[in-house]
Amino acid sequence: MTDNNYKAHLALLGANIIYGANFLIAKGLMPDKIGASALVLLRIIVAGILFWIVKQFVKEKVKKKDMVLLAFCGLFGISTNMLLFFHGLSLTSPIDASIIMTATPVIVLILSAFILKEKITKNKYIGILIGGIGAIVLIVYGKSAGGTSSFLGNLFVFLNACSYGLYLVLVKPLMKKYKAITVISWVFLFGLIFVFPFGINDLLATNFNEFTTNTYLAIAFVIIGTTFFTYLFNIYALNYVPPSVNGSYIYLQPVLSFILVSLYAYVFGNDEYAQDINLVKIASCILVVFGVYMISKKPKLA
Repeated sequence: MTDNNYKAHLALLGANIIYGANFLIAKGLMPDKIGASALVLLRIIVAGILFWIVKQFVKEKVKKKDMVLLAFCGLFGISTNMLLFFHGLSLTSPIDASIIMTATPVIVLILSAFILKEKITKNKYIGILIGGIGAIVLIVYGKSAGGTSSFLGNLFVFLNACSYGLYLVLVKPLMKKYKAITVISWVFLFGLIFVFPFGINDLLATNFNEFTTNTYLAIAFVIIGTTFFTYLFNIYALNYVPPSVNGSYIYLQPVLSFILVSLYAYVFGNDEYAQDINLVKIASCILVVFGVYMISKKPKLA
């Protein structure tokens, strides 16, 4: 393995550590410190500005006929995706959310079969079934689970994963046609247009006078770390490793979430978070991860 490969894997590890921490940090902000819609609007505004600053170094025009598709990508990949995720996370456990999000590759496969007419192999059918069972068990379990689990929150996170999966399918032809920074900049701009009506009142009603230094640091982590830096880390890694390797790192997120929530519960004596860790969730996590593994497994050559 070359130095660039090592750096690519370190970048992917760093991105997924940030993702894993985001479940716990963002959960701590909502709804007591800031509303979910307000946090989403702030995230899109700041990250969007940063992306457009970077884009100034990449001179590339987008054809008018592609603007409609970019708008749909902004709708499903930014506005719907983020609103559902943050509202869902505000209602449910960080562990539940991280497990459900690992079902994204399953959703992408199903949507790719319908929209892009990609073939589904036997292994992929098995993966869809197993991963789907794991996700459904976890969502339904949210009705009766203790801790911070919630059926509605889990459902929102699952719908978020569906929205993000649809975005990944829709954005695929655009990524082949344009540079990644061009696509993401326009996607964030359209996402801002769609989110603004939902988030502006929530943002204006936020009492920033009650924010502590820790609150601002947590918001900065969610806005800059989870959006801007993770994107740059993933783009850097894609220059040296295949997309399948990049995607496989999503398996780390529930593991990291389990570790971080466990540490938080132990250090701060949080009983609710302690209840978030149980055998049902561990089993659901294993089913989802194994399902995604079956989907990504290459068929044996005859």
